[in-house]
Amino acid sequence: MCRTSNACYHCPMTSKNHPSEKNTSDTDFQLDDNIIYLNHAAVAPWPQRTLQAVQAFAQDNATHGSKHYLQWLETEQRLRERLRALINAPSTDDIALLKNTSEALSVVAFGLDWKTGDNIVSSNEEFPSNRVVWEALSREGVSLRQADLHNAETPEDALFAQVDEHTRLIAISSVQYASGLQLDLQRIGEFCRQHGILFCIDAIQSLGAVQFDAQACHADFVMADGHKWMLGPEGLAVFYCRAELREKLKLYQYGWHMTDAYVDFDRRDWQPTDTARRFECGSPNMLGIHALEASLALLQEHGMDTIEKCVLTNARLLIDTIDASPSLELLTDSTPGRHAGIVTFRHRSIDNDSLFRHLAEHGIQCAQRGGGIRFSPHYYTPPEMILQAISLSKAP
Repeated sequence: MCRTSNACYHCPMTSKNHPSEKNTSDTDFQLDDNIIYLNHAAVAPWPQRTLQAVQAFAQDNATHGSKHYLQWLETEQRLRERLRALINAPSTDDIALLKNTSEALSVVAFGLDWKTGDNIVSSNEEFPSNRVVWEALSREGVSLRQADLHNAETPEDALFAQVDEHTRLIAISSVQYASGLQLDLQRIGEFCRQHGILFCIDAIQSLGAVQFDAQACHADFVMADGHKWMLGPEGLAVFYCRAELREKLKLYQYGWHMTDAYVDFDRRDWQPTDTARRFECGSPNMLGIHALEASLALLQEHGMDTIEKCVLTNARLLIDTIDASPSLELLTDSTPGRHAGIVTFRHRSIDNDSLFRHLAEHGIQCAQRGGGIRFSPHYYTPPEMILQAISLSKAP
């Protein structure tokens, strides 16, 4: 296979509407010409339509106050439907809008009825959000077991080896934030169903990059903040809870917005609503709602099947080009199906700090993660920019 020709890595979007082409990049994104943005696994730049949506909302608020609040609620409902479709939830009633992934994980961790001796199985590669929350349950007599995902024939086998009769939940990231390793969620979900174990997925490195199906993988809980591959703002996250489990999560945050008749301010005999809104205690983040709704509209107009193909095409270009370089060492698993949009590597003779500074000086936006340099291009990233970034990585 040719490893350097762009023609070998053709995104399925045609040249007429490919976002990396000049005729559409001006409408989707307007990044500074001096920046090559390869950091979507951290914080993504906003699309132009998201910027415009925020500006329009701010102008409306500044000019009319809450006069158009009912229209704002329509935008909120559109966002819930877009999120429902993005993860294939049965209903928008299954979708809660929370502040971030950590809050959603906390709703699960401190909502379940634990018993002394229970354990949770996860991995030793998780982002702190998906570790600290479970470690905090030690005061309840609950232990966290962290599998080495590379210490078995498959990462899933490594997880299963940690399970015993006291395991209540498996909590795992769909894609590991540092190594880029993608897990077989359907296999894990089927295992959990067979053994009566709850399944919690931190999907922040999947949603907006690759297709996701909460039903196919038998997920009980799914959460993800919108500021990475979903191209939205920080401070707004999706939380999916399987309908049968909603009332089994104890509530520890209360407020007007989570009641069954939340617009009846004089009602005294309130109850938590039976929808996922029961996890939303107070006023919604309307600014974030307008921003994320606009970003998801863009992704869904292109189609998540096409977005995924473009993300994987860009990742494959990175993988093959790094693999072909004698000066670079690939750290991400290159097996098809074992990676999504994250590709991590290191230089064989230059330390990561020096390489990272060199790349930053040349406008490459990336991150140091997992013992190397992490690149995370999105669907719209032009292949020539990816090749330029790799070229700069080879010989600082």
